[in-house]
Amino acid sequence: MISQKAKYALRAMIALTHAEERGEVMSIAEIATAERIPKKFLEQILLDLKRNGLVESRRGKAGGYLLLRRPDRITFGEILRTIEGPIAPLPCLSRTAYRRCEDCVEESECEIRRVFSRVAEATRAVLDATTLKDGISKEIAGTSSLTHAK
Repeated sequence: MISQKAKYALRAMIALTHAEERGEVMSIAEIATAERIPKKFLEQILLDLKRNGLVESRRGKAGGYLLLRRPDRITFGEILRTIEGPIAPLPCLSRTAYRRCEDCVEESECEIRRVFSRVAEATRAVLDATTLKDGISKEIAGTSSLTHAK
């Protein structure tokens, strides 16, 4: 499950993607209002995104925030890692912050790790292949009708 902060970050990035399509920048207040995100919380999120090279800010009357790269070059995985850190259900499965599980005797024999390894790989595959541009399209590339079944 992703945090509320990550959800807000994704919503803010999608709002900036729509703004880019219109050739506009958005102020913090505009994003906060449009996406129903608390302004103070959004300021921190945008600062994190800026520090990690995903957005830039412009000062002045026509200032605001905009994407630093094209929407087809920014993935959901990149945004989530910026806000949440590693995308792994277990510390022993993290690519960027690997840590052996304290209670593990032998990783190669761990049944739990084997199952969650498949979960982690599938999750990364979707998040790292889905761009902001994909996110605003009505049909996300690579999905099937089974994905939408309840």
